[in-house]
Amino acid sequence: MENIVVYESRPSLDSPLFIECLPGIGNVGKTAGDFIADAVGAELYATIYSKHFPPHVLLDDDNVIEMANNQLWFAKGVNSRDLVFLRGDCQGSTQEGQFELCASVMELLLGHGVSEIVTLGGYGTGMMVDSPRVFGAVTGLGIKKEYKGYGVEFPSGDPNAGIIGASGLFLGMGKIHGVPSICLMGETSGYFVDHKSAMAMVNVLMRKLGVELDLTDLKDKSEQIDELTAKVREIEDRGPEDLGYFG
Repeated sequence: MENIVVYESRPSLDSPLFIECLPGIGNVGKTAGDFIADAVGAELYATIYSKHFPPHVLLDDDNVIEMANNQLWFAKGVNSRDLVFLRGDCQGSTQEGQFELCASVMELLLGHGVSEIVTLGGYGTGMMVDSPRVFGAVTGLGIKKEYKGYGVEFPSGDPNAGIIGASGLFLGMGKIHGVPSICLMGETSGYFVDHKSAMAMVNVLMRKLGVELDLTDLKDKSEQIDELTAKVREIEDRGPEDLGYFG
């Protein structure tokens, strides 16, 4: 048995747009996708358990456990469009597991008549970023032109190392099945959960969806990133003798 899918409901969806928001570099995609899902009132409808997830359980404040899983959430009629989100705290732990999980979810999405795929991830720079950009990789030139209009940048052939994990696999499966697809990558140092980069990605998604959302929480957390960036640069400017503060 590869996967167990437990349904909370079986919603009727009309050609939904799918947004993948699993953990990755700087947790940019997860932070942005979870924010959008919560802001539009998405509801849980399926939980996926798999032997390909880490073999552990997590405890809540009441010591009630939950197995590692991924979840599908839906929102109907967001500016006349249905949405499906893939959320969770982990990805498949092996290459084979990653592929099998994405293929299983893709089969469910095709059953919904998925019309577009958007995967979310981080573009790691290894350096602090003042004004994060959002980069893109696409399955075709039509969707590239559309997202350029939303402010997404497409540096030629970049990232040259490719895109790994669910963000890359769903993009590839979208191309296989003829579903217009894009991976959005928020520029980030990758050192910590980057709410500032996530906010840049949320701004792109708001343009795509034609909605206005309250960004107060993301802005507050982005200001904390600015403060952290300033402190890191201050220490860097002091020279190597102060690097003992890290450890």
